[in-house]
Amino acid sequence: MKFTIYDKVLEMIPGILVWTTILGGIILAAAKPIWAIYFIIAFDIYWLLKIIYLLFYMISSWRKYVRDISINWMDVLRTKKLPWEEYYHLIFLPVYKEPYEIIENTFEHIVASNFPKDKFIIVLSGEERGGKEEFLEKAEKIKNVYGKYFKLLHINVHPKDLPDELAGKGSNLNHAGNQIKKIIDGWKLDYDKIIVSSFDIDTCAHKEYFAYLTYKYITSPNPTKTSYQPIAAYNNNLWQSNPIIRVVASSTTFWLLTDLARAEKLFTFSSHSMSFTALAEAGFWDKTIVSEDSRIFLQCFVHNDGDYAVEPLYVPLYMNTVDIGKIFPSLLNQYKQMRRWAWGVEHFPWLIKHFYGEKGNKKISKVKKFKIVFNHLEGMYSWATAPIITYIVGHVPLWVANINDTKMTLFQNAPHVLSLLMQLSMVGLIVIAIMYFFMLPPLPKLFNRWNYAIIILQWLVVPFTLILFGSIPAIDSQTRLMLGGKFRLGFWVTEKKKL
Repeated sequence: MKFTIYDKVLEMIPGILVWTTILGGIILAAAKPIWAIYFIIAFDIYWLLKIIYLLFYMISSWRKYVRDISINWMDVLRTKKLPWEEYYHLIFLPVYKEPYEIIENTFEHIVASNFPKDKFIIVLSGEERGGKEEFLEKAEKIKNVYGKYFKLLHINVHPKDLPDELAGKGSNLNHAGNQIKKIIDGWKLDYDKIIVSSFDIDTCAHKEYFAYLTYKYITSPNPTKTSYQPIAAYNNNLWQSNPIIRVVASSTTFWLLTDLARAEKLFTFSSHSMSFTALAEAGFWDKTIVSEDSRIFLQCFVHNDGDYAVEPLYVPLYMNTVDIGKIFPSLLNQYKQMRRWAWGVEHFPWLIKHFYGEKGNKKISKVKKFKIVFNHLEGMYSWATAPIITYIVGHVPLWVANINDTKMTLFQNAPHVLSLLMQLSMVGLIVIAIMYFFMLPPLPKLFNRWNYAIIILQWLVVPFTLILFGSIPAIDSQTRLMLGGKFRLGFWVTEKKKL
């Protein structure tokens, strides 16, 4: 792919915005502490109002989650006499060196689903570069145990070093998609009647997920021009994970809960679902990037001239945290996972070129284009800057002010004002903690009730996690994109381990 100066400038914009804000705040604090205090107070008030605003959306999603997980969706399909028998579920499960126990757990949950298993087509896709023989041994074992349940359990091996590919999940899925398409075409199945789910290999579906997804798909006014985004709950190994990892993982769940209530801001993330029609027309997942999970939505959006959306699903998928049983390696894994997710900033140059470039789609409305670009850039910018400004840069003027400044009433009251604003913002954290408590899986037999106390106390580390696993990995990613070359991120595979 030809890389131009124009591409480079676009890649630099997010990083320049972030570093201008952080360095500008520090310089302003040193040169004009009083001005900086005014700015920080205004910034904190803005974030307090935003937290309150987002809290309403989070509570709205929470109520729908509580409602929808209590319904037998297979009964709904039958009661409403919807033609669910005509539909198939095609599930992609990419694998890279994960232990057999992780794969087995995913299949156990698929088999336990409240939906006829003969309507499932499973693609278990391993990597040649991850050890072909080892993968095929695990795959054959899975097929012997679970293959009898499904219409098809297809084993795919993604060859290494194919041209024009970035090694990672996207290239694996792209290859697997093209291979299963040949089988589907041979069967002459209707693409519109195939509902695709792309799952991380540790994804364990709630027993109602596939019936619920089928209901949403059939009743959607435009099912083939819609992606479906569920809640991601990191519950599989929650009790075995350390408190810091739990707090970071839960922040992702509640971020999704908030965005699910604002569907116009939704991109697909991690495990998601869509029609095979849309997937095939978009050319399957991008095989050249890290963030294929959200890019596939943007591919479909551009391909359909803006007539494409994401519908929220309130029945969850359960996944593993990154905890592998050792504190420091687990924390490093957590940092790398957040940095990889923050690498989604790579969509910004792509959006500008496909919206406004020479070959940009002119059929998409200017309003839709602006909203997509603004929401994406603002989200990435806030991710990188908000915690570090609130908890670090905001205190710089209090440290460097001269004697004359310290005598001013504003300066003397500033610490109390900033403290009050932070305390008020904790209301949102308290609500999240309560919701989180009710989403917990059952306490394992080997654990005691003191673990609930740890669950409560773990929220004290939130300021620490917002900076170390929020701002810093986001700044890291945007800086790497800005610098380019050897600093660009490749795909890092999250280590999965059954604790």
